[in-house]
Amino acid sequence: MEFTVEQIAAMLGGTIEGDGKGRITMLAKIQDARPGQIAFLSNPKYENFIYTTGATAVIVSKQFVPRKPVTTTLIRVDDPYISFTVLLEEYHKLISFQRSGIEEPCFIGSGSRAGKGIYRGAFSYIGNNVTLGNNVKVYPHVFVGDNVSIGDNVILHPNVKLYAGTRIGNNCVIHSGTVIGSDGFGFAPQADGSYKTIPQLGNVIIEDDVVIGANTVIDCATLFGDSTIIRKGVKLDNLIQIAHNVEIGKNTVIAAQAGISGSTKVGENNMIAGQVGIAGHLVIANNTHIGAQSGISKSIKEEGQRILGYPAFDIKEYFRAYTVFKKLPGISHRLKQLEDRVYGNNHEQEAPTVSESAE
Repeated sequence: MEFTVEQIAAMLGGTIEGDGKGRITMLAKIQDARPGQIAFLSNPKYENFIYTTGATAVIVSKQFVPRKPVTTTLIRVDDPYISFTVLLEEYHKLISFQRSGIEEPCFIGSGSRAGKGIYRGAFSYIGNNVTLGNNVKVYPHVFVGDNVSIGDNVILHPNVKLYAGTRIGNNCVIHSGTVIGSDGFGFAPQADGSYKTIPQLGNVIIEDDVVIGANTVIDCATLFGDSTIIRKGVKLDNLIQIAHNVEIGKNTVIAAQAGISGSTKVGENNMIAGQVGIAGHLVIANNTHIGAQSGISKSIKEEGQRILGYPAFDIKEYFRAYTVFKKLPGISHRLKQLEDRVYGNNHEQEAPTVSESAE
């Protein structure tokens, strides 16, 4: 894959200073870049590298004023970091969607149909009555159960498992080891202390533009006709557990090792950090930010809150409380010194109890 500087500038809506005919084959860091590569400058502390870089072109801000002569070609944009991110996304798409055709051995069941530009890797399994959109890439050892629907431009990386009835929208990426549609954790306690399994009959719906990291698990809904739903634009990290009947609002991001219990509704544009635990049957309002390792045991009804801790509460209050907490050893030491002055060294025997003082 090769592009000219002019083509990249047109893609980013940027202007060129230098040779627009230069050819780019790879992206790189500004301090490591070589001819044929493109880099970006966003953080001022890396400015010195722009005068020595071997990059054929560098993406810079429209406001950037060089302090020394620059030999590389500049592409000026509004925001270099965002522009470089766009370039990374396009480069990744080109790499990810290169494969096409059918490798053997693989299996596709009766009544299943596929669009154009399909790739089916070796040892992949596609069940009955499955619909695959255009440009779907099914990597080796992927399992797609019966009656699954997959939209256009979807990548299923190796060892992804989609249980029967799962629905995947357009432009989704699901990374290796992820399981979608497995049984929810439903067991009814019995009089003898044992547990009876509650059948899980619903499905999972993944809307458009969702990215799901490796080894994440999303359980199906309990009842037939109900769904666990991941809304448009959600980004899930690795190693996340989402239980039955959960709904994740659009453009919410969740970091690794978070767990969301059954029937909880998470709002839109939320940021949930790593190792957060959310109890079941709760509602989390839109634009909520939850700090790492927080425990959420009750609903968050007010939008725009920033919370932290276990149990979680307002992040500003948390840090005030934590400041006091760090001072407790010193406070305890000073309190003991005061008690020694008032009661002597054997104050533990002589100091009156609370009940004695009240009498």
